[in-house]
Amino acid sequence: MILWGCAAPSFNGSDFTWKTYRNERYGFEFPYPSNWTVLSAPTNDDGIALISPQNNTVEIRAWAVNQLPDPITKDQNSNFQTAQGVSGIILVEVDQQVSLMKLTLTQNQVKYYWQGRSQNEDFPDYYRLFYYIAQQYRIPQ
Repeated sequence: MILWGCAAPSFNGSDFTWKTYRNERYGFEFPYPSNWTVLSAPTNDDGIALISPQNNTVEIRAWAVNQLPDPITKDQNSNFQTAQGVSGIILVEVDQQVSLMKLTLTQNQVKYYWQGRSQNEDFPDYYRLFYYIAQQYRIPQ
């Protein structure tokens, strides 16, 4: 099942101590809880994966890819806007065991991806955290 568009009740980010991941290759960045574990980065430096210290099945992943040489148009069916003012697409996908919140942003020749993932039974506990981080995701403009 895919849910189109998401909203989250207010989330108090001050309840967390944050670090910021900055990708040197593509220039995107986002905050994450400082106690989350960074998994080994890919050798091409296109992104990062993090896991929760309380539950290693809860993870955040972010990466970017170059697209065709011609600039691509922004996502025409955007349903989300970051705090930076960038429009994109956010979806929640639910299968039999896993739920994902997925954000996709497009800028010039680059497509940016971010996702928060957990087991279905844990997803309600992480939904507002994932949504908050997606809102804070920044790309070069």
